[in-house]
Formats: sequence, C-alpha cells, structure tokens
Amino acid sequence: MSDVFTLTLRCPSRAGIMHAISSFLYSHGCEVIDHRQFDDPITHTLFVRTEFTSARASTGAELAAAFDYLASGLDATYEVSDHAPQRILVMVSKLGHCLNDLIFRWRAGTLGGELVAVVSNHTDLRAMAESAGLPFHHVPIAPDTKSDAESEMLRLVDEYDADLVVLARYMQILSDQTCAALRGRAINIHHSFLPGFKGAKPYHQAHERGVKYVGATAHYVTPDLDEGPIIEQEVIRIDHTHDPRRLATVGSDAEALALSRAVRWHSERRVLMNGTSTVVFS
Repeated sequence: MSDVFTLTLRCPSRAGIMHAISSFLYSHGCEVIDHRQFDDPITHTLFVRTEFTSARASTGAELAAAFDYLASGLDATYEVSDHAPQRILVMVSKLGHCLNDLIFRWRAGTLGGELVAVVSNHTDLRAMAESAGLPFHHVPIAPDTKSDAESEMLRLVDEYDADLVVLARYMQILSDQTCAALRGRAINIHHSFLPGFKGAKPYHQAHERGVKYVGATAHYVTPDLDEGPIIEQEVIRIDHTHDPRRLATVGSDAEALALSRAVRWHSERRVLMNGTSTVVFS
C-alpha cells in the first residue's frame, strides 16, 4: 500500500522549478495526488504544497534527505512530512466555547490533528477537558510568577510532544521569550478583525459604535501583540437589535469557526509563512 506524504516549499521564483520537483518525484516512484502553488508577484516567491504517494518503502526523513540537494540548488525552505496527525496542546482561561468546538471537531475526526492536553490558568474548564478524556493542567499565573508559569507551560509542550499550541481564548499575554520559543507553532484567536476594538469589553465598544459585522481573527503568535501573520478571519452580519450580550454570542460563533479552520489548515500543512502574512492553500 502506498504511503502519502506532503511537500511544502517556498523559494525565489524562477523558471523550471516545477519541472525539477515533478522530475524528482517521478524518479523516486512518487505520484502526485494534489498540487497547489502560488507565485507571489510582489515578493517574487514561489509557494508550493504537493501531496503525493510513494510506492517504495520510504519515510518522510528519507525523502527529505534525497530532496535536500535539489532544495539547495533552488535556495528553498521545505518540509517533507507524512500524514501523522499533529499533536495539539490547548491553552484556555475561563471561556469555553472555543475549547468545546475544538473537542467536538476532534471527536468527529474533522479537526486535522489530535488534542493531547489542556493547560489553563484557572480551573473552570477542568470538567470539560477531563470529560473528553484530556489531561488538564492548572498553571496559575500572578505577576511575580509569570516567568515560572511560562516555563512550566513550555515544559508541558515538550512533555506532550506538542506540534501546535492553540490559545483558545487564553487571556494572558505571553512573554517575548515564550513567543520566540513557539514561533510558527502557536495560534491565537482574537475577538475581532485586526486591527479592531482592543482592550476590555470589545463587544460593548462595538455596540456603542453601531457595527454591522462581528468578526474574529486567527493568527500566529508573535511578540507583537495581536499583530502576528493572519491565517483566517470570519464575519457574521448583525444589526441594531443586537445588544452586547447577543453580540458576544455571535462573536463566540465567529471565534470558534475562525480558530477551527486555522487549526485544521495548519495541521494539514496548508499554511506557509510569507513575511508578515501567510499563504493558505485551503
């Protein structure tokens, strides 16, 4: 039975790249089953995502090692991965709608990865996590214990061998050091389009301004607060009858939708970094 692999690649644009890649795959007994590419005319960068089967007894590491010579000539950054599900550690505070949605999609087999643990600075969502069979770790945070708490969080990321950390309404600002440690493998959900209503009570601010759409933004975590590369955004139309409570309810739906899509696309290796932006082969 053939094994399925995914090649993701970005490199400077030039003629002949796709011919070189397809020739490599053919010479190694591989057959393409899905291919996406985007040639960015502004950054002059080519982005590629190719799923392929290999009838030979190869591993992702073996194929990557064989591809390395070609990648060096293309000045390419690349990854060859098998279809082992990404291991996802979720961080939460008190709001449970995003965690609940992730658990539902995980159980339904549509999340794209495997939830492995939940970490929280409160205990409110312990029952939700444990009822789903997920280990729950309470890591309280105070101003004078923030550094120790983040060290414990990173220890748990290593303990569970997590590929991705999801901040599912985790209401703490991560330090620059922790953001750097999780670069490219931590996703946050923000309660509006970015830029948007920042600070406390965003839905009260939205109500006072008479907004007509409620939105949410899923983005990678960076030291620049809520300014990381955006993966997905969701909007839901509202009107003057929506008070702050109804806005918060609609907003929760938008947050859950945007976050689950971002998690799935990242887990399926459909998101490639493009400077401060992303290329998403959804």
